[in-house]
Amino acid sequence: MKTKRNLIFAEECYQIIGICFEVFNKIGYGHKEKFYQEAVAHKLKEKKINFREQLKARVKLGEKELGIYYLDFLVFDKIVVEIKKRNYFSIKDINQLSAYLKATRLKLGLLIHFTNTGVKYRRIVNLK
Repeated sequence: MKTKRNLIFAEECYQIIGICFEVFNKIGYGHKEKFYQEAVAHKLKEKKINFREQLKARVKLGEKELGIYYLDFLVFDKIVVEIKKRNYFSIKDINQLSAYLKATRLKLGLLIHFTNTGVKYRRIVNLK
């Protein structure tokens, strides 16, 4: 399958999104968010894709720690993946993923929603 050349990490995103579609096709809609996260982790392991889950991202001001974010996944050591179970993308979800990208200084995040009609996703880019 061709991917757009101007998209950052296009091939890696294609793999991650494909896994999410596989999960949805196997277990369907209506489960807890945690179950989708566990299923995605299982598929990532099965396909031998490098990832970490529930990764801590610390927010600091100099030496002072202001708080900690917990990322659902960091895949390929460069893409933050946040899994949700809902039918819409909210500004809160987009802002949450944007904050994760700023805290980790990474360029790309995938916001993936398991909806009653299938998997929906948004690419969130950190321009800084």
